[in-house]
Amino acid sequence: MGVTRTAVLAGATGLVGGHLLEVLLEDGAWDHVLSLGRRDVELRHPRLEQRIVEFADLGELPPCTDVFSCLGTTIKAAGSQAAFRAVDHDAVVALAEASYRAGAERFLHVTALGATSRSRIFYNRVKGETERDVAASGVPETVAFRPSMLDGHRADSRPAERVGLAAMRAVAPVLGRYRPTRVHDLALAMAAAAKAGQPGHRVVDAGEIRSVDLGGRTPR
Repeated sequence: MGVTRTAVLAGATGLVGGHLLEVLLEDGAWDHVLSLGRRDVELRHPRLEQRIVEFADLGELPPCTDVFSCLGTTIKAAGSQAAFRAVDHDAVVALAEASYRAGAERFLHVTALGATSRSRIFYNRVKGETERDVAASGVPETVAFRPSMLDGHRADSRPAERVGLAAMRAVAPVLGRYRPTRVHDLALAMAAAAKAGQPGHRVVDAGEIRSVDLGGRTPR
């Protein structure tokens, strides 16, 4: 019999998290998937467990092998820089620290292209500080994914983003790593990295994120 493998996913109600949840459930590598969020997802599956949590007071995680964070917001949605940081840094780092205490082997999370703790741009600086602090959490393997602008259908309307995506798609071949990152490619890449396993701390840049065949249906 193989070793039981449990995935914990935070942020399954979001754009990336929703795709990643489908990938994890369709792939036979994980015996159990625990979704953590402020509300349930509509999807039901025999290997899926859902828990409603407040990430500011997360508590302890059950024993697990792989933890995925798709937590994230925007300054506009959060209402202030402090509220943005509470989600994109504090909640992610708290999850990583809880993952370490739960014995997780790896922690995979989404940041952004241009992330660096030395940036003068607040958004990029917070993302970079998150990468730094997650790597210091004690989890043996951490992987930060830095996508470009995310290309996928959102339930909420973002007119300016839709216009920007349309323009970027038109010139995608010449944008290199700045071309829009397809959400399902990102989800597949995260799952594939978890399955491959590579102890240490690394970054997967937008240019490296490609569609990966995991033997299941590619989410739309």
